[in-house]
Amino acid sequence: MSSNPPDQGGSDVDDGDGRFYVLLNEEGQHSLWPSLAEVPAGWRIIFGEESRRLCLEHVEAHWTELQPPRPRTAPAAERFSAAAT
Repeated sequence: MSSNPPDQGGSDVDDGDGRFYVLLNEEGQHSLWPSLAEVPAGWRIIFGEESRRLCLEHVEAHWTELQPPRPRTAPAAERFSAAAT
């Protein structure tokens, strides 16, 4: 889990009494995010505002594939026909 999306640093995610969101980016990566902080570009809220514990439980239950998806490539027939034109 990414706990610090771009340019945010800090340790607010360690605040056990704080309120949080779970964020998701276009690569399917999840992030625990303090509810008082602005959601960074490229991320969207998918869960919360809730306790840190409930947000972490949500991440553990829903983010089962930690590797970002690989880019899809066109089937060989499409690549060859596109190259011929």
